[in-house]
Amino acid sequence: MLKVKNFSKNYNNHTIVGVADLEIPEGIHWFKGINGSGKSTFFRSIAGIIPFNGEISWNNLDIRKDAVPYRLQVNMSEADPLYPDYLSGYDLLRFIAEAKQANASQLKELAKILGVDVYWKSTIGTYSSGMIKKISLLSAFLGKPSLILLDEPLITIDDRSVQLVYELIKEYAEKQGISFLLSSHQDFRFEKLAIKNMYLVQNQTITQL
Repeated sequence: MLKVKNFSKNYNNHTIVGVADLEIPEGIHWFKGINGSGKSTFFRSIAGIIPFNGEISWNNLDIRKDAVPYRLQVNMSEADPLYPDYLSGYDLLRFIAEAKQANASQLKELAKILGVDVYWKSTIGTYSSGMIKKISLLSAFLGKPSLILLDEPLITIDDRSVQLVYELIKEYAEKQGISFLLSSHQDFRFEKLAIKNMYLVQNQTITQL
């Protein structure tokens, strides 16, 4: 279970998003909100990418007290990933795979499924936005996470890749018991995924629908 208490994230004394008390059980959950509502800020806080006020824990692992084991359990794909242009996707993913303690076979399998292995030896500066997005999506599945956050996972990728992402989420959820937090300003195909709960990110806070 993900537990969030007295959480807030502020920029220049302005609250972007705040949550007094939120408990999210295992399963697949959808966070819905317009662009700029605070979805990405909330997800990046959960992933430990940015600092915040309050408490966050996943399955009794505190994001601050248990920093390393927490980050091995919680992975994220960002909505608009930014990577150094001079790196290749292959080198970047190998680095992430090592940090997440993933084996080489897992990396190769995911690269083949998403079609990343076709171009990942070229430098990222030559990639389209869709190619970069698939690198980010692949990275979120590396290692042995128990919670994966996918921020706007369906933007900038083609229809075939969208279908592949649905299939990966479904497979990892059903066969490995991995939980997912998905954020989107557009509707997901509910017949494709067993969404347990929906949350609305609006007016600087988060409420369950």
